[in-house]
Amino acid sequence: MALPDSTLAPEATLPPFARSGAWDQFMRDARGRLQSTPPLEVRGTLTRLTGLVLEATGIRVPVGSQCVVSQDDQPPVLAEVVGFSEGRAYLMPAGDVHGLSSGACVMPARPHVPRPVLGQADAPGLLSRVGVLRLPQGDGLLGRVVDPHGQPLDHQGPITNVVPEPMDRAPINAMERDPVRESLDTGVRAINTLLSVGRGQRIGLFAGSGVGKSVLLGMMARYTRADVIVVGLIGERGREVKEFVEDILGEEGRARSVVVAAPADAPPLLRMQGAAYATAVAEHFRDKGKHVLLLMDSLTRYAMAQREIALAIGEPPATKGYPPSVFAKLPQLVERSGNGLHGVGSITAFYTVLSEGDDQQDPIADAARAILDGHIVLSRQLAEEAHFPAIDIEQSASRVMHNVISKGQFEMARRFRTIYSRYQKSRDLIRVGAYAAGSDPAIDQAIRLEPAMRAFLQQDMHEAATMSQSMDAMMALLTSDET
Repeated sequence: MALPDSTLAPEATLPPFARSGAWDQFMRDARGRLQSTPPLEVRGTLTRLTGLVLEATGIRVPVGSQCVVSQDDQPPVLAEVVGFSEGRAYLMPAGDVHGLSSGACVMPARPHVPRPVLGQADAPGLLSRVGVLRLPQGDGLLGRVVDPHGQPLDHQGPITNVVPEPMDRAPINAMERDPVRESLDTGVRAINTLLSVGRGQRIGLFAGSGVGKSVLLGMMARYTRADVIVVGLIGERGREVKEFVEDILGEEGRARSVVVAAPADAPPLLRMQGAAYATAVAEHFRDKGKHVLLLMDSLTRYAMAQREIALAIGEPPATKGYPPSVFAKLPQLVERSGNGLHGVGSITAFYTVLSEGDDQQDPIADAARAILDGHIVLSRQLAEEAHFPAIDIEQSASRVMHNVISKGQFEMARRFRTIYSRYQKSRDLIRVGAYAAGSDPAIDQAIRLEPAMRAFLQQDMHEAATMSQSMDAMMALLTSDET
């Protein structure tokens, strides 16, 4: 039977003992004690650890929930539920599982009120309710290097001026996004003129290892006109993190950048979370009306992390060892970038895609090419000739180029491509002396312009070329042969 509340029931209906002011105070105290009482905890038991996967019984939480695995004399391990089967929950750890044994306690991560200041001593992961991960967002992240939990890696003290926000965000309705109509100056001559990029476009950098992907990303990070730059270093060498921040970004670029680092030695769950967190940070600034440049290196390592998780929990491989869930996760991540609601803010994203053995038909490369708005292919042959950036113009394309530049500029780019391609197709004949000058006026023109074209496509990493400068240089090159 519920006790009467004098603040709700009319006084005439209350018994005599409840008509005094002491009753109101009693009810307020009772409510306070109930609110301060911690909820009942649901605890499970760790029963199996195979490879990367933890199995637990006695706990029922949704997929994607955060749990804590604890044992006597061992630091707690944060894990995420990635699947379940017949009363068993499959968890993927976000830390080192060394020392855990059968019988360890598994329970949902407790909700708590997150502190506004984050430092190295804070708990990994902030939760608003059981299982829902919230990570820091805000202007305080600018100029900082953080891990996938939002904890600082740069030894510059705690992060201030941030608030925890949930990682899961509803996708924007496709009909509420503005199409890509405004050009974006990347500072790279070959991209500005022949692969023009639009604000809000998503484009991939396809290449094998060691052909200059990181250097090209750094050039765009320094020279692209954007309010905020978010860099996700996912699954790459740990050595590259500090080099990218100090040597490539520099002080000026770092001041408006947020770097999220999840190196190759991080667990697969953290590598995936790092990519999701970098995207969420970009979304936060976009929703504030900022124009954001998102650089992610690399999309392939993100896919490989999902492959490790999927195979570990028993998902069958489909294409060259990649389970179907990998190809479902890629568009879910990529589609979060782009223009904001009704043109307010934008995320222009560049994703590097590692082509194993320089194979452009690699499953991840093929899938990424289909879901992105363009692809820039870096050639190992050009890199071996010291041609940097090693952009293969013939294999690269921007699908929004015709929407972001004028008709005259588009025609100039088409002419340049035609002449350049004509020389490349006759290159072997020309080099062995099998081509007789005057046999084909078009090839003669390509031979005359080839040295200038090669010089035009090359650019030092410390040299910036604006959109207007790039277009003027291309026009001067094409008109020089007419005189």
